[in-house]
Amino acid sequence: MKRYLIAGLLVWAPLGITIWVLHFLVSTLDQTLGLLPDAWQPDRLLGFHVPGLGVLLSFVILFVTGVVAANILGARLITVWESLLGRIPVVKSIYSSVKQVSDTLLSDKGNAFRKALLVEFPREGSWTIAFLTGAPDRTVTPHLPGEHVSVYVPTTPNPTGGYFLMLPRSRIRELDMTVDEALKYIISMGVVVPRGGTIAPPPRPGVASVTAAVRN
Repeated sequence: MKRYLIAGLLVWAPLGITIWVLHFLVSTLDQTLGLLPDAWQPDRLLGFHVPGLGVLLSFVILFVTGVVAANILGARLITVWESLLGRIPVVKSIYSSVKQVSDTLLSDKGNAFRKALLVEFPREGSWTIAFLTGAPDRTVTPHLPGEHVSVYVPTTPNPTGGYFLMLPRSRIRELDMTVDEALKYIISMGVVVPRGGTIAPPPRPGVASVTAAVRN
């Protein structure tokens, strides 16, 4: 009986969590309908409630904002808006931090996680998945012996928290898996193993692949 209960749980748990997350997102985005005047409220116009209209409204708002921001006039307006926010003490620190993270993760030019790596952490002999994020800043490199790379070591099952490390290039191993596969591997706590994932041999000084990723 225990085996059947576990099998049923494995079937319904992912579905239930998925439905709960979708319900939460739809309910949250439906709150954007409050931006509309009372005369334009869908419930009043249609005579009944249609869940999910807030998702459509949010999409339209994001699309229109993107169109405006993509042209020269819109870019200037955004620059003026950001300069105004930059004059508010508390808002300035919060907005600038969030903007830097969003630009890194969402921008087409951003390359937050470039490669999946294997590094020794938190102690020698203990290995974990990490991501190549770039190279140390020029103000830091004079204080580091030899060539180093910047890596991010995420925690599991929530990879949004983690540790930023600067490690010698010789101390990292490049993994034969994509960033998405590595994230799934971390979030699942090692349960979801990437298909065909292998560990590359220890890198030699001047490895072209990692060097190219750091410099891009």
